[in-house]
Amino acid sequence: MEDFKKIFKSFATLKVGVIGDVMLDTYMWGKVERISPEAPVPVVTLDHKEYRIGGAGNVALNCQSLGAQVTILTVTGDDNEGLLLQEMFEECEIDSSYIIKSKERITTNKTRIISRNQHMMRLDSEISKDLNAIDQKELLKKVQAYITTSDPDIIIFEDYNKGVLTEVVINEVINLCKQAGIITAVDPKRKNFFSYKKTNIFKPNLKEVKEGLNLLIEDISLKALKNIHEELQKILEHDISFITLSEKGVFYQKEKNANIIPSHIRQVSDVSGAGDTVIAVASMVFAITRDVHLMAEIANIAGGLVCEEVGTVAINKEKLLRECELLLG
Repeated sequence: MEDFKKIFKSFATLKVGVIGDVMLDTYMWGKVERISPEAPVPVVTLDHKEYRIGGAGNVALNCQSLGAQVTILTVTGDDNEGLLLQEMFEECEIDSSYIIKSKERITTNKTRIISRNQHMMRLDSEISKDLNAIDQKELLKKVQAYITTSDPDIIIFEDYNKGVLTEVVINEVINLCKQAGIITAVDPKRKNFFSYKKTNIFKPNLKEVKEGLNLLIEDISLKALKNIHEELQKILEHDISFITLSEKGVFYQKEKNANIIPSHIRQVSDVSGAGDTVIAVASMVFAITRDVHLMAEIANIAGGLVCEEVGTVAINKEKLLRECELLLG
């Protein structure tokens, strides 16, 4: 039987770098009591506003919640939103000293207007073009300095197609990690889907896999998923496929070891940020145990737990430990 307390205690020994697109998640909560006389739209009377760390920052937050020493590696705008994000990272004890502030970019800000736990609207403020050559070079220098100074155990790539993870950045950072013996884990998006070659953990969702491989299949049997793993591996030469299947759970494969782990029944409030939690938990469990099945089991539970909350939230370590003991013990 697994000693979950021992595994969870070991998380504190890990140093984790998270590289990718960070964003500010702004939540505006209010009430709807009437329709606007100006247009057929609801009038939201605002009660309060809340800021949360989103995107790659939410992956960092999840790793920190589990007890790791976490560093964020990214490029933001040189603006108030970027400053606010940096302050929030520092409050959460996430090392933000490797963040680059670019005059050429704005910090991504996603504003969600919510009434009675329902999303009414989302407003996105962002630049999604690739980093320019200067910012790209500066980011790679920061990554090199971080690896040399901190000797991390894991670097997680969190790609939201906002331009921080260019093909050059991806290739260079993977090479640096390989040379230094650092575990690499990837949460990809469509644009650079096949750029993440020779990583340890490749974690797309099923929709991204279908788009990436141009598949029209509806069948998500173990056999079909094993075929998908083989197709991915021909191109990516990675170690582990870890595919999230939405309400159907997760699939993993390493060499011939493959399985589908069904999801546990939950009261789902919001799926935003669940993928961030899954990649964070999976990377850390794998780094401690090297057990792919256990990695998938624990990450699957973690993804379900955060779906019970509204908005992007980090996993609660104690709650996750209790669930693991209850469901897997």
